[in-house]
Amino acid sequence: MEKLQQELNKLHEDVVAFSANQQKDQVSMLIMSDNLDKVLAAFLVATSAAAMGSKVVMFFTFWGTSCLRNPKAKVKGKSFIEKMFGFMLPNGSKKLKLSQMEMGGIGSTLIKGIMKKKKIPSLPELIEMAGEMGVKIYVCEMSMDLMGFKQEEIIPYPNIDFCGATKYLEEAAIGKVSLFI
Repeated sequence: MEKLQQELNKLHEDVVAFSANQQKDQVSMLIMSDNLDKVLAAFLVATSAAAMGSKVVMFFTFWGTSCLRNPKAKVKGKSFIEKMFGFMLPNGSKKLKLSQMEMGGIGSTLIKGIMKKKKIPSLPELIEMAGEMGVKIYVCEMSMDLMGFKQEEIIPYPNIDFCGATKYLEEAAIGKVSLFI
């Protein structure tokens, strides 16, 4: 009887381990770009997946972190290099440029005008919608450190955490869809 109990316990452990490693209805995205069109696409996919009932996690790293900057935030105590990165990189979602046909800033203005005319949500509106829909945002602490960004500079978002790349890998490993943008 004891041997049977041991085998049942082992079987139970195997089932628990198997269940923990099963893919979930989750979309995981790594956003490295600060291009308006690419970040728009990321948030369109994120809100669409959330509307379909999927869990969505977005991991922002390197240049992608700049789209989450709050243009109203003022942070003191930065080094010269950190200030320069802050000056050179877009300060929030409204300042992103297109990856193609930017034409010295005209491209972004044109696409935003077309989106407004066709009643397509702007990037700030999509970010707000994503927050309301429960989309989880992770921000890479190492990237923020490299760029000289502080947590106080990031937009207020209802479901945001600061972490390392291993968190993205954990999330991507359990999701059915993983995207690199």
